[in-house]
Amino acid sequence: MQKEFYSNGKLLLSGEYAILDGALGLAVPTKYGQSLKVTSTSSAGLLEWTSFDEKGKVWFSGSLNLDGLTLISSTDNAISRTLITLLSEAKSKNPSFLQNIGGLKVETHLDFPRLWGLGSSSTLINNIAQWAQVDAFQLLKNAFGGSGYDIACAQHDNPIFYQLENGAPKIEEVSFNPSFKDAIYFVYLNQKQSSKTAIATYREQEFNKESLLEDISEITKKMATSSSLSTFESLLLEHEKILSKVLGLETIKSKLFPDYSGSIKSLGAWGGDFIMATGDQKTPGYFKSKGFETVISFSELVL
Repeated sequence: MQKEFYSNGKLLLSGEYAILDGALGLAVPTKYGQSLKVTSTSSAGLLEWTSFDEKGKVWFSGSLNLDGLTLISSTDNAISRTLITLLSEAKSKNPSFLQNIGGLKVETHLDFPRLWGLGSSSTLINNIAQWAQVDAFQLLKNAFGGSGYDIACAQHDNPIFYQLENGAPKIEEVSFNPSFKDAIYFVYLNQKQSSKTAIATYREQEFNKESLLEDISEITKKMATSSSLSTFESLLLEHEKILSKVLGLETIKSKLFPDYSGSIKSLGAWGGDFIMATGDQKTPGYFKSKGFETVISFSELVL
């Protein structure tokens, strides 16, 4: 028996932080994702797990007893605990999962560097959910928490509007293929931010939540339908200003790139992962001169 599953990576273009409380967000699946391959083996009761990075190198390996999902060996105990949590949660939702199957060998293959923050966790969760035939949103919620937009991107091949209504995901595919997409770049800031820490910081702030959700949702709708680059840029600026005030943090442009001529917007946890920048053919050179080597065009990254 051999089964293979695949999930898309993700980028949230608008609505970071506020999406947790019900704001409308614009998210895009990426051309980079993660696969999971399951093969039967003759090693009864043994689950052998190997995770490969984008260069084909092993970054994690471990083995578990299928009976009770207990750890036998591992190269990283924290990752093993996460894996056991996910598999146990999937099994609680579908008791027939991992039953009466002899032994298993599982391989995961990432298309992108783990530190990029494109969804190494969400793609894994969605792949395990497909394998176990359980609801990926429930698996995420019970194991980790989070808004779930990343799971929606894992499952959709087009840009989406994503919103939580009474805690339940509402997903709508949208046509976001701007005429000015050649002027949009994504720049990796060379450091991965902890989503949990970022969310905790956001939760500590005092602000008018209703006003925030309304403003961000309105910006999201306008971003998705912008017909000109200048309009899009002004929306990015407005989004940054609003969240800067709420979070009590300087915008990434004023902090790191005050001399940059285009617009810059944080994506995900502020201060890490990717930023979105508008510009021209000189843009990659500008960021590389500042020490940021990973500059990817819209067409290269967005599915």
